[in-house]
Amino acid sequence: MRDTAREIFRHALAEASIAKAFARHVHCERGVLRVCEDLYDLQAYSRVLVISIGKAGHTMAEALTQQVGESSLEGIVACSVEPPAQMRGFRYFRGGHPTPNAESIRAATAIRKALEAQTAASLVVFMLSGGGSSIVEQPIDDEISLDHLIATYRTLVHSGAPIAEINAIRKHLSAVKGGRLAQSAFPAQQVSLLVSDVPENTPDALASGPTMPDSTSVEDCYRIAEKHGLLRQFPPSTRELFERNALEETPKSDDQAFYRSRWWTILSNQTAVEQAKAAAERAGFTVHVDNSCDDWDYELAAEYLLKRLRELRNESPHVCLVSGGEVTVKVTNGGIGGRNQQFVLACAAKTGRENITVLSAGTDGVDGNSPAAGAVADGSTVMRAQSSGLEVGMALEKFDAYPFFSALGDAIETGPTGNNLRDLRILLAY
Repeated sequence: MRDTAREIFRHALAEASIAKAFARHVHCERGVLRVCEDLYDLQAYSRVLVISIGKAGHTMAEALTQQVGESSLEGIVACSVEPPAQMRGFRYFRGGHPTPNAESIRAATAIRKALEAQTAASLVVFMLSGGGSSIVEQPIDDEISLDHLIATYRTLVHSGAPIAEINAIRKHLSAVKGGRLAQSAFPAQQVSLLVSDVPENTPDALASGPTMPDSTSVEDCYRIAEKHGLLRQFPPSTRELFERNALEETPKSDDQAFYRSRWWTILSNQTAVEQAKAAAERAGFTVHVDNSCDDWDYELAAEYLLKRLRELRNESPHVCLVSGGEVTVKVTNGGIGGRNQQFVLACAAKTGRENITVLSAGTDGVDGNSPAAGAVADGSTVMRAQSSGLEVGMALEKFDAYPFFSALGDAIETGPTGNNLRDLRILLAY
């Protein structure tokens, strides 16, 4: 059953690919680019500039080039891994993730400079994917050094706050997020293609919404910082902005930067969930989808989903519960692991020798600070661990899930996928 869960995940990953999403939603014929319901006559613009940001930065640029043709595109790609080959006409930057690096700031500077050179006769095609928040970054305040910026990101990432709350603060500390790239591109025509790793109802949280009106406010930032006790953890330059109430408001929907802007989600976590559901049905399971624990603490999510799975097992002998989105983990003195492996470990501790298999993995191929995408466990996990001298409780307490699952051969290692659609949890009862 561990192999079955892996196969379901692999199928979902393959079918929810960027190449297939572009084939469905993006098409170019005789110089006219179709993006979902919009048409753009590329010959009608004096310049077409492509800005591709995020873990899927290269993959998206490559997919667009295959539709439009390499010779007619130019722009900037900022991603977190070295691409197999750089495409002609594009400048490349390798930004940091999950925290920014010097290249993240250089990318932001180059992108803003390129956008500010555009006119009303230009078309800017933005392509955004997960991880963009740290891959392209520039502090709104020059007093915030790179070291302080990294420390701020670490505080936010380890705070246990949901991604939408983390991004609300990132937006207001950034010169590129929360619609500010759209302001840099004004008065050009703009269209954004989104490969989303955020909840379906908050698209402006993707890469911290650099091209979209911001639905969050400075008041939200002050409230979130107080709620999670962030001020005492922030470095001095960031803390000082909060203490002075000096955050600047981000552009809202009535800003002129958005008058000629469109946004289209061409791929999201929902696609991966639907493909996992289809694969599980083909494997003979009665399938239910439950995304309600999105952004929950991992232990609460584990308790909830296992309870739900047991209830469903009373109705059918072979049940699959698919759950999309992300869980949160507040890390203290962490080892090597990530939220997916920590969730699976918590499930293993709660299921004992039950006929239950649990898989959780990130569609980007990266889970926390480990080389794994996630892990899989079943009723034999605790027993096999004890035979190998491993202890579930100790690994949980130390947030050290990767060495535990790696030793058992149950870590899921795909390598970076060039895609990012949040996480998939697949629970089987039989």
